[in-house]
Amino acid sequence: MTTTEAAPISSLSLSGPGSGVNPRLARVRARAAARESIRAMRPAARAKRRRRTPEELRAVVERGQAQLNASSESPEADAQAVIAWAVREFGPYMAVASSMQDTVLSHLVAEQFPFVDVLFGDTGYHFAETLGTRGAVEIELDVNVVDVRPELTVAEQDDRYGPKLHDRDPEACCAMRKVAPMKKALENYEAWATGVRREETAARANAQLVSWDERNGVVKINPIAAWTEEQVSEYANRHGLVINPLLFDGYPSVGCEPCTARPLPGEDARSGRWAGLDKDECGLHV
Repeated sequence: MTTTEAAPISSLSLSGPGSGVNPRLARVRARAAARESIRAMRPAARAKRRRRTPEELRAVVERGQAQLNASSESPEADAQAVIAWAVREFGPYMAVASSMQDTVLSHLVAEQFPFVDVLFGDTGYHFAETLGTRGAVEIELDVNVVDVRPELTVAEQDDRYGPKLHDRDPEACCAMRKVAPMKKALENYEAWATGVRREETAARANAQLVSWDERNGVVKINPIAAWTEEQVSEYANRHGLVINPLLFDGYPSVGCEPCTARPLPGEDARSGRWAGLDKDECGLHV
């Protein structure tokens, strides 16, 4: 193991029978202790690896595409192979982005890189269920959740731009509360892994496994780009992963509460993300 890795929680010493400590509580405490240990070690692990220039990272993208994309000799790499490549290439300079809709990608990456940084865009407008999922993720998974917040609180934004900017100018609201904060957070990394999948929308249909993210100046990795919704659900069920309860309440895609509605029958999953508007992306993935 590298200095940025940790033993799986199942291998950590837990209080045995008769100790008076609830086994689940012991696991939670062991995970929290392991997380803090990794947090303490990560700066040293980063110091051992020189931060690469954009030109060098573009070359990494080209190598990755050659190794992972489908060719006449081999099929497209599966999610585990993409993640293994990313861990080798970026190590502590890689993060995972999560909207806390589901925890599949975070779990996949943590299986190979325990206590990876998971960037959660805390916009100030989330459903209570989404915030609850975020809390559960920190308890249940071997990850380090990093809350990525806008410069302005909701109240400060209301004072400056007027209430309910999301209704009057959703593009501006997304830019301030999602896109700009994530761009700033990604300055600390060389690469980010996202849960973008090709079947979600026409705009995502050609999502690559590895690409250069010009907007953020980092490498973008989409390990589950080829997965279907059924594959996501099957993986989550098989591993008993935390799922946002809203997915079971008619919300197949979950965003900020003021902008998200249940899709009408026959509409695609993301049609409810900015209900009534010709918009299905916040700007992070375009």
